[in-house]
Amino acid sequence: MTTFTVVYDACVLYPAPLRDLPLRLALKDLVRARWSERILDEMQRAILSTRPDLAEEKIVRTRGRMNEHVRDALVTGYERFEQSVELPDPDDRHVVAAAIRCQAQVIVTFNLKDFPKSSLEPMGLDVQHPDDFLEHLLDLHPQVVLEVVREQRLDLKNPPYTVEEHLEAFARQSLPKTVEILRGYSSNL
Repeated sequence: MTTFTVVYDACVLYPAPLRDLPLRLALKDLVRARWSERILDEMQRAILSTRPDLAEEKIVRTRGRMNEHVRDALVTGYERFEQSVELPDPDDRHVVAAAIRCQAQVIVTFNLKDFPKSSLEPMGLDVQHPDDFLEHLLDLHPQVVLEVVREQRLDLKNPPYTVEEHLEAFARQSLPKTVEILRGYSSNL
């Protein structure tokens, strides 16, 4: 199985149901997941701004576990590339710089307009919406992805999820194509 390197933008790591799936896929070596402390800072700020009920220590612990369990996920030394990156929003340059530094092939983000293909192609980078990214992984490695989705659902204990509830959680994360494909395999989930 050929593993390719992916940088996850903060918006993909922010919602827990969505964050869990790409991390599990990395643990199965389907992808080499990468991010920077700055990406994790953005994730943490987003979580705390929408979930004031969560203790900051819990988010810090989640960050630590992500860095601990996903092999070589943390990208460092990318800052020197930032100034050479041209994007509509200069605040997003660090994501591309991290992708350049770790020689990623794909940036996975909901914010496609912030990462125009015309800016990324000369650097050998692609940008994909999480729904497209998961659809591609399902096409390439359906059995492994189905196994991961099943494991994820079975690990949900508080409350436990039915297959349909799990798929609805993915639908709420703007993953309609992924949900449609997974519905075709619902007896395996």
